[in-house]
Amino acid sequence: MTPVTGSRAIGILALRLVAGFYFLYAGLDKVFSFIGGSEPFSAAGFLTFGTAGSTSAAVAEGTVVNPTAPFWADLGANTSLLAVVDILIPFGQVAIGLALILGLATRFAAVMGFLMMAFITIAAWDFAHGLINSTSFLALVTLFLGVIRAGEVYGLDAIVDQQPIVKRTPVLRYVLG
Repeated sequence: MTPVTGSRAIGILALRLVAGFYFLYAGLDKVFSFIGGSEPFSAAGFLTFGTAGSTSAAVAEGTVVNPTAPFWADLGANTSLLAVVDILIPFGQVAIGLALILGLATRFAAVMGFLMMAFITIAAWDFAHGLINSTSFLALVTLFLGVIRAGEVYGLDAIVDQQPIVKRTPVLRYVLG
């Protein structure tokens, strides 16, 4: 593979850093409440009350347009599963953010970021302004970062890829790169 250099490399790095900081800040805010929340993070409110959805069509107030809303509401009411979700979300956001910023295990982080944002997109079902919204856009950006091997551009993946164990184990290079 030809190394990426110049303005293209700077562009890839900038996109990777912006996406990484987005995830990192979102996760750290849930842990440390930067915005001023006094309650610990819980996904229960979103899962119970934020999953009715919206579409571009006019619907009556209180109408549930999200066909998956009952699943998310049930998840929000299940205290055992919710305890796991409330740990996985901030941990996942911080881990994805750090991995993207460092350019380490970028493909894996990109796939995890894509899945997280895809689940949030489906849960929110916010399509009032079309199919592309902030969560679906971030899902596509993170997936794109993995496809183009963005961690090899000014990232630690470029160093990790040169290690003998990675060269001997192609699946590692595919996951990490």
